[in-house]
Amino acid sequence: MSAPPTAAQAPPVLVATDGRGVATVTLNRAHVNNAYDGALLAALTEGARALGADPRVRVIVIRGAGRHFQAGADLGWLRAMAEAAPEAAFAASMGTTAAMAALNECSKPTLALVNGACFGGGCGLVACCDIAIAASDAIFGLTEVRVGVAPSPISTHLVAAMGLRHARRYGISGERFDAAEAARIGLVHEVVEPDALESRGEAIVAEILKSAPGAIARTKASLLAANGLVLDGARLQHLAHDSWLQRGSDEGREGLAAFAQKRKPAWAP
Repeated sequence: MSAPPTAAQAPPVLVATDGRGVATVTLNRAHVNNAYDGALLAALTEGARALGADPRVRVIVIRGAGRHFQAGADLGWLRAMAEAAPEAAFAASMGTTAAMAALNECSKPTLALVNGACFGGGCGLVACCDIAIAASDAIFGLTEVRVGVAPSPISTHLVAAMGLRHARRYGISGERFDAAEAARIGLVHEVVEPDALESRGEAIVAEILKSAPGAIARTKASLLAANGLVLDGARLQHLAHDSWLQRGSDEGREGLAAFAQKRKPAWAP
């Protein structure tokens, strides 16, 4: 009998679809608070595209395994990409922009259930979902600038969800904020007690299932297209290039090294 897979060997994303056509997508790297790396991004992109094309799927629910929703990028992976050859480093940034675009533009309605930590790219995932519900003890932050990198791959989606004013504040300051503030600025739609997160999500799924799938898809597509939120290849490459340049800069390398060494970066007072 073979040994069960370790946490690091388990699939980075799990997908299960029930008889109603409700697909649950679970970010499955709980050992690193579901931080994303290249494998998770690729699985999320492939999953969003496959579920979007599957006529049996009616709703997609996104959640994180364990205590946290998603803690942004795996900083060990980011450090490796900061030192990688240009082609590999740029491909990593394209992986992030592609995953966000695939989720944002998926033809099926998407619902994020946010618990625990939701930092950096986690906020991007939430912004790309049609509906987002947070537990009252969830904590958020656009923390990229604290380690010398930039949230370029998710910037378009953050502005669409939070508005430019709020995206500027939290993207520049790196402050953390609670679920009530996330609701106030529009990043999430509702805040519920932690033990009510699943039941509230199920109630929203039940409402979505009352609506015609084709009408939902057309409504979503028209809202995105009419507001310039369908990103073409050139825009995706621009966002990825911007992210790649900052990550590989002296600041990016210093910030990621400081985090790994548990010290303040050179620019911090």
